[in-house]
Amino acid sequence: MTEAPKSRRAEYAAATRTAIIEAARLLFARDGYFATKIEDIAAEARVAPATVYAVTGGKQGLIRTLVDLWSQAPIVAQTLSRQESLTDPDEILRDTAATVRAMRETYGDIMRLMLTTAPHHPEVAENLRVATKRYRDAVEAVAVRLRDVGGLRAGMDVAEATDILWFYFGYSGYFTLLDDNGWTYERSERWLVARAAAALR
Repeated sequence: MTEAPKSRRAEYAAATRTAIIEAARLLFARDGYFATKIEDIAAEARVAPATVYAVTGGKQGLIRTLVDLWSQAPIVAQTLSRQESLTDPDEILRDTAATVRAMRETYGDIMRLMLTTAPHHPEVAENLRVATKRYRDAVEAVAVRLRDVGGLRAGMDVAEATDILWFYFGYSGYFTLLDDNGWTYERSERWLVARAAAALR
């Protein structure tokens, strides 16, 4: 059974929502959460301010949407599914690093926004907590897979492996190497894989 085509109204509504989200993402990254006003987002998206509230729930609704866009990106589930068939610990680590890199390249602006805004805004902090829980759950799944294929040294449990993986593949690893050290993504990825492998085995 074929799916009924979207009505013109539905297509317009979807396009409007996308325009608002993209405008908010651009302005939040450029000007910061607090400096960005609903009127700015509306002007960038070429809609009325009331439409921003009606479609997305305002700035807080937009933050939730951006967090979901990043922390529920399909690439995460796809990676974990793919790793179920991998048996080489090094290949699992390389696959993990590649996915974390892709996430950072695509959603790094949202991560930075959340990390810099959360200490000053309780609701943003709560959204970051939710995103971080999803992130760490995915990292823990990698640790479980490494344990299952014999990729952890004797005596190391999943909790310790998760902490080690988080150290290398959580928020700070790529940001430190890229932003503070000026490394390329390629160099950062290779280094993180090598150091994580050494720490786990």
